[in-house]
Amino acid sequence: MTRTADADFERFVQAQSTPLLRFAEMLCGDRHTAEDLVQQALMRSYPKWHRLDGDPMRYVRRVLVNRFLSQARRRWNNEVPSDPVENDWDQRAVADFSVEVQTREAVLSALAGLTMRERTVVALRYSQDLSEAETAELLGMAAGTVKSTASRALAKLRLAPDLIETGVGGTR
Repeated sequence: MTRTADADFERFVQAQSTPLLRFAEMLCGDRHTAEDLVQQALMRSYPKWHRLDGDPMRYVRRVLVNRFLSQARRRWNNEVPSDPVENDWDQRAVADFSVEVQTREAVLSALAGLTMRERTVVALRYSQDLSEAETAELLGMAAGTVKSTASRALAKLRLAPDLIETGVGGTR
């Protein structure tokens, strides 16, 4: 790869790592797994970086989603965290962020109640702000399927007890 392509890739990683991590965490619900997904997506994207046309985020996002779906379909590999660690932001907190943490946990818990397909559609549509057509293209499904899947997922989220308790979901 050329120095220019290396520099472009480095700038991309610096600028997009945090948004990619947030997106990955929304997909899988676990920060450590999300970090692994982002790393895998970037590692798989690097060799092809010099050939990417247009928006590289589109390609990296697709690789990340494909890795997530591939891992989610695989059987459990007996991997268990040896030391449950609090999230970084909980340990660094100076002010009281308990409401934000509670809301975030409620959202992740509600997302965990969705099917893999619903969760992926919701993450792409509302976290990554992709259109129905872009989401359908990325996932290889019809736009109508994206629309109906998103509708079912949002209906489930509106009824999620954790979200209702925090005031994020449906009506009390």
